[in-house]
Amino acid sequence: MLHTRGVIDVLSSGPGAGARADGPWHWLPPDATAPTDEELRRARADAESLLADHGVTYGAEDEHGPWRLDPAPVVVDEDEWARLEAGLVQRAELLDALLTDLYGARRLLTDSLLPPTSVVAHPGFLRAVDGVRLRGGRELVLAATDLARGDDGGWFALVDRTQAPSGAGYAMEGRRVVAQVLAGLYRQTPIQRLGPFFRALRHTLYDVAPPSADEPRVALLTPGPGSETAFDQAYLASMLGLPLVEGSDLVVREGRLWMRAIGGAEPVDVLLRRVDAPWCDPLDLRTGSRLGAPGLVRAVRAGTLSVVNPLGSGVLENPAVLAYLPRLARTVLDQDLLLPSAPTWWCGEPAGLSHVLAHLAELVLLPPSREDRAVLGWTLDADERAALAAQIAAQPWRWSGQERVGGGAVLDVTARGTQRGTGVGVLRTFAVAHRGTYTVMAGGLARVADGPVVSSAAGAVAKDVWVLTAQADPTPEPADVAGTGAVARRGPVGISPRTAENLFWLGRYAERAEDQARDLRVVVDRWDDFHGRPRSSGGRALAVLVAALHDPGAPGPGPSLRDLALDRSRAQSVAGAVRGIGTAAAAVRDQLSTDTFGPLARIERALRAERARLRVPEPDALDLGAAAPRPGAAATAGLRPVLDRTLEGLLAIAGIVAEGLVRDAGWRLLDAGRRIERAQHVVASLQRTLVDLLPRPVEAHVVDSIVLAHDSSITFRRRYADDAGVPAVLDLLVVDPTNPRSLAFQLARLQEALAGVPVRSRSTEQRDRLLTDVVDLVAELDPVAVSVPDADGRRTRLAELLESMQWRLLAVADEVEAVHFARPAQARALDDPWDAGDEEDAP
Repeated sequence: MLHTRGVIDVLSSGPGAGARADGPWHWLPPDATAPTDEELRRARADAESLLADHGVTYGAEDEHGPWRLDPAPVVVDEDEWARLEAGLVQRAELLDALLTDLYGARRLLTDSLLPPTSVVAHPGFLRAVDGVRLRGGRELVLAATDLARGDDGGWFALVDRTQAPSGAGYAMEGRRVVAQVLAGLYRQTPIQRLGPFFRALRHTLYDVAPPSADEPRVALLTPGPGSETAFDQAYLASMLGLPLVEGSDLVVREGRLWMRAIGGAEPVDVLLRRVDAPWCDPLDLRTGSRLGAPGLVRAVRAGTLSVVNPLGSGVLENPAVLAYLPRLARTVLDQDLLLPSAPTWWCGEPAGLSHVLAHLAELVLLPPSREDRAVLGWTLDADERAALAAQIAAQPWRWSGQERVGGGAVLDVTARGTQRGTGVGVLRTFAVAHRGTYTVMAGGLARVADGPVVSSAAGAVAKDVWVLTAQADPTPEPADVAGTGAVARRGPVGISPRTAENLFWLGRYAERAEDQARDLRVVVDRWDDFHGRPRSSGGRALAVLVAALHDPGAPGPGPSLRDLALDRSRAQSVAGAVRGIGTAAAAVRDQLSTDTFGPLARIERALRAERARLRVPEPDALDLGAAAPRPGAAATAGLRPVLDRTLEGLLAIAGIVAEGLVRDAGWRLLDAGRRIERAQHVVASLQRTLVDLLPRPVEAHVVDSIVLAHDSSITFRRRYADDAGVPAVLDLLVVDPTNPRSLAFQLARLQEALAGVPVRSRSTEQRDRLLTDVVDLVAELDPVAVSVPDADGRRTRLAELLESMQWRLLAVADEVEAVHFARPAQARALDDPWDAGDEEDAP
């Protein structure tokens, strides 16, 4: 969250911004065409749709909202960017020197160039990592700096992010979306690319690995899918080709860090962390944290693990440091600071305290930690200012005051054309240590807001940043040119039990949603045909199909058709299963193609749109337990189209997964989940419809509906006579090994999938025996013999076989989870009486 009056000129970079002088698009090349207002409106709508399709979100767990992006770019010309880049490189080098000294000789403190209290009292200063050095010549690997324009058009640094900088993934996603929705403008404009920054980051992560690592293993540590920037973390992991791990996936043994994998522990040599340092180790740092791994600090101190950014780098985010940077630049670098900071005063020294208290109503008051909220002095009344002044005077070392930067307006493009409006803008830049210096991302992540607070959580809008260049396609660096030697393939990276479990359930939820959608679609069609004639053979068959939708073990009346399709809170509904897909997919985003999320987003939109309509059963409809707040609307109105769109999306996801994932253990578990779910559905469907003998005309309707729901109607009609009946259904849906919808087919695929999944310790004997028993039951099933009813009109033998199959299939699923996903309990440190911190305060 940033508090500023700084300005980003959205369509211009200030003086000398381009060769044209024909309005806000003057920076375009002479032969380029500026977009019209209508094209901009369409681009905004297209960007919103693409971001939803890509699953781009921001916000804490259960509050994930859409990431907001305005495709009209922020533009900076080449000369101005060159000056800004030089300032950012210098700033990163200075911060790196500070970090090295603070955890080393500490000459800056002993010489009083930096007040000791400003450092040792800061929560980011971690004594547990004192003296630790990172391989590669730089301590500060990643630096992000938030900038704003002043009244004179110059740039000021508002804050440096050195703890675990976020936003690089959002910046790249924004570039890709803008390049698509403003394709013509993007192609016509020579701008610098973002790719070199990410290539440099990837190279550096491997360069900083401990010397003992022959083939370094790198992972990205995330707080989990509930993090506000979960998308950014997963996107970055995918771009860099790194596994995304949580604290529960890691363990420290024999002095080094390991990732728990389903085939056995795998070493981790470099950890790119997106968890704030105090939460990374509950033993040596913040007691009670579950976001890190116990013993991680000891692995760092032992030299077997490199952490990026290093533990303790958060001390550089102290606002007090900003007040001393000009003096430190002259002392440490023998240079003047090229990129000035917003004027800042630290209250820990008398002059700073006096200035802050005298100008309290004009400043932003900054506490030392990001966990505490900044205070806008001009928003306080007299009593509140007096209370704050007393608080600052009591603990002055905890506070800094920063001047608001700039006072102009943000230039923006709206549907009405170019206009001036109130607002502020902040540009986050990124730099990475690479080849002895720092590589700065050519652009960054801009955010604009209507008020003094620029925060994505408060609704700030992101913008892509274009850095103009005279060289549209710069020559690639030597390291980026394809080589001609032998291919050096790194060893395969395993998956953690947490990832494996989410992939398994992704397959289950995807199959569950498809099965339920197919069943409902058949019932909807039959409903429209027969619900007005309940005594007809079709009407009686409809009653059987409706009853089959309701779990016989569930209490109370069955849910309505709309509930079964649209109720997200109901586990056995289509919407509930789709919600499960989304949750599982978000947890393993780094394992999936980005194309997976487009169909999923379209399914969610279709279900949400239909859910917003008011639909109720007709007065004479079959009772499915639905209330009727208003009469006259059909129970099935609107359901068939939304079920069709849902199935289309689910089939697209299935195709993407089938053709896009490497056949590794993760894919096998995903496929196993799908096969188990489909096998259980086949058995349950037959149990609920074919066990009780029905009159021949009624049973004919039921048989036709069953094969249609299981996507086997074409084969059924071609292969069997019209009066083949129940034996034919059992032959096709149970024992036929060539039918992709049959139980026999699922069992064969399930055995194949599980055979390729590594097992660490627990025996698979019980799992395999149960599965073999089901295979044997299928092989022994005689479709004709079990279709013969007994004296009381019930196919008892069929019921017994199906029941025997079903409980074994349920047990197989339980055994898969026990064998492959069991994780040891999270290690916890004993309560530390000196630490009153609460995990609920985690960032």
